[in-house]
Amino acid sequence: MEDLARVLKHVDIKVATDSHIYLKDPDICKDCAEKPCTLFCPTGVFYWDKHLNITYEHCIECGACPFGCPFNNIIWTYPPGGYGVEYHS
Repeated sequence: MEDLARVLKHVDIKVATDSHIYLKDPDICKDCAEKPCTLFCPTGVFYWDKHLNITYEHCIECGACPFGCPFNNIIWTYPPGGYGVEYHS
């Protein structure tokens, strides 16, 4: 949690009402043994609790999630206009 706070202190996120991150088929995740999506996201957007959960509200729009899924099961797009991340120092 400390790492998440460190990353998020440099961004303001205006959260849209609908997620911009989707799974093509949630059942595919059940057969994924290593669950790499829960490891490579710098803000922990993906976590496993009986099924894969997506906390899109924490997304910093790095765009890595589709590339980290060995099954090509993650769809990521930018949030709709006016929503998403504003970076600052």
